[in-house]
Parts: sequence; structure tokens; C-alpha cells
Amino acid sequence: MAAGGLSRSERKAAERVRRLREEQQRERLRQVSRILRKAAAERSAEEGRLLAESEDLVTELQGRSRRREGLKRRQEEVCDDPELLQRKVRELAGAVRNAKYLVVYTGAGISTAASIPDYRGPNGVWTLLQKGRSIRAADLSEAEPTLTHMSITRLYEQKLVQHVVSQNCDGLHLRSGLPRTAISELHGNMYIEVCTACTPNREYVRVFDVTERTALHRHQTGRACHKCGAQLRDTIVHFGERGTLGQPLNWEAATQAASKADTILCLGSSLKVLKKYPCLWCMTKPPSRRPKLYIVNLQWTPKDDWAALKLHGKCDDVMRLLMDELGLEIPPYSRWQDPIFSLATPLRAGEEGSHSRKSLCRSQEEPPLGDRGTPLSSAPALGGWFGRGCTKRTKRKKVL
Repeated sequence: MAAGGLSRSERKAAERVRRLREEQQRERLRQVSRILRKAAAERSAEEGRLLAESEDLVTELQGRSRRREGLKRRQEEVCDDPELLQRKVRELAGAVRNAKYLVVYTGAGISTAASIPDYRGPNGVWTLLQKGRSIRAADLSEAEPTLTHMSITRLYEQKLVQHVVSQNCDGLHLRSGLPRTAISELHGNMYIEVCTACTPNREYVRVFDVTERTALHRHQTGRACHKCGAQLRDTIVHFGERGTLGQPLNWEAATQAASKADTILCLGSSLKVLKKYPCLWCMTKPPSRRPKLYIVNLQWTPKDDWAALKLHGKCDDVMRLLMDELGLEIPPYSRWQDPIFSLATPLRAGEEGSHSRKSLCRSQEEPPLGDRGTPLSSAPALGGWFGRGCTKRTKRKKVL
């Protein structure tokens, strides 16, 4: 006899009864679910009685159905009609003009125009993975700052934007001309590797994606610090990790900017990650003293109810209208003026084989010029600046 007072055979019998009841409950749930999918007029009298006897199951299934529909609606992309969008942009322009301290939060949606996939859109990375579909690796070396990136840079130059907080690690804000002090790249920058053995940390900006050998909890890039010889690491903050680097994450500037902000403009972010950082939303302040929130996104966000205005539109479309409303010209992106080339540290001799990612080059027709007017591709020590296809020699054109 067991300590519980039941013999082994009695316990087995009780387990069989429990499993039988569970199976009967599941079968009843399936029956009720099939009946609920029918129109009320098509249900038989017997099916009606079964529903009446299964009131708890009916309530549970109807609740599940409402939640599924709610989630489906949140994933749908909604576009405001042109007239409504124009009115909203006019209101947004007034908010930008009147803001004393405007901070911009950006997400993957501002880079989709550069052929970089987002995460939660209809063709986003997480959306496709949840559907069991494969995702195609994007060549980020072909990506360039979008109209939205360049618009933000112009707004900063005009002192209408004070700081930019980005979830993106594509480096496009840096390449658009925003100064390093004006950006907080909370999830890192794919073009930057650092030496954490040096004090302060020594940064190496590259013209290629430094994350080829890195992954979650594995950040060493395979190159060494030119100063102390320690292993370099990337700056990427993966899901499930906590970012601890000072730069390029720049959390200190992000929290200071949020505390000063009277207006926050969110562009192309689902805000499902950013909402988890209370310091970015001034949650310690009473609601009346928190920044006014303006959101540009095609899908639902968890901050919609807090927003003074929600604009359903693509970021480039909204920013084009906004800049026109403000009377500001959007500067075109030029690879010849891309700051990454002046910020970059060249690879040392012998490091050229440390990566196989395609490197950025200033022009598809010709290699960039060195300080003395010679093609950088002719200097062995700078070989790491160029990827396949970037060292083609052509007749030099006059550069204005």
C-alpha cells in the first residue's frame, strides 16, 4: 500500500479515468467549435441543446476567437487616405515647429525603402518565420540612407530635432550625416567593432559588416586591437541580451534626451521593444507632464492610446509631406560625401582575409581617392576598405 493510501493498480485506474475525462472534454470542445463555425440558422436542434449545455465552453471559444481577430487586426497594415494623411501631416508640422525639445525614435520601418526587411510587417522577418517560411539574406552593403534618414538629418541641422534614438543596427543614420553625439543606436551598429580592453573603449569604424562571425552571446569578430592586441568585438545587442557598451549605444544621451523632451516622434517602429524601457517614456512623471507622442506606422503599436496623433502611412511618404509643409529641402544622399569613409579605420596588412563581406565603396564606377589623389585600392595596407567589385579601375572622371 502506498503512502497516499492507494495501491499501484488503484493509481493506474485513477490515471486512466483522468485521461478519459480529458479526452472527452477535448472531444466536446471540438464538437462545440464545429457547431459555432456554422451559421445559427444551419444548426440542428440537437446542436442547439449541446451549446446550451456547454455554456462555459462556448464562452471560452468565443473569447479565443475575439483574441485571434484582435491579433490579426493588429498585424494588418492600414493606410490613411491621401486627404486625411495631409491633414495629419499639417498637424504634425505644427507640433515640430512648436516643440522645444524634439526627440525622434526610429525602427526598421524607416529602412524598408532601402530594401532592408522589417520585423513585424507582412513580409517581416518574424512574420515569415512564424509562418514557417524561409527568409532571404539581405545584402546590407547595397543599402543607402532613405528619404526619411536624410530628412531627419536636415531637421537636426535646422535645430528642429535634438536627438535620435534608433533600434536599427544598419548604420544608416550615421551614413546620412548625423553626428555621433546626436545618435543613440541602442542595438548597435553593424559597421563598428570595439576593443573593450582599452580604457576608454577603442572604436573601429569599418566599411564592411563586422558581424560575419558573431552571434548571440558570441561577439568576437576575429580581428585584434591595433593598440593593445586584444580581441575586438561587435556592438550588436541581440534579443535576450543587455547592451552595456557606451558607444554606439549611447544610452546616457538617450535617457537625457527623453527626460528633456516635450515631443517624441516615433517613425517606423512597432514599439514592442522600446515600450519596455520606462526611461524613454518619462513614466515617472505625471501624465500631464510627459512628452506629446506622435507615431508614424502602418500597424498598431502598444503606445497608440498614448499618442496625440497616429499617422498611418509609409515613413518616406509622411516625411516627404512633412518637409514640404515645413518648407525644407531634403538633401540627396551622396556616397562621395558619406561620413563612413572619413570615419573608417583601414585594415592592417594581413587582415584583408579576416572577412568576406562586400565592402562599401564611394562609386560603382571607380575606387575612392586617397589623400594624395591615388586610388586607395592601389595601397596594400588599405585593401580591407574594398570588397569584390569595388576595386575596378576605370578612367578617372573629374569630381566637382
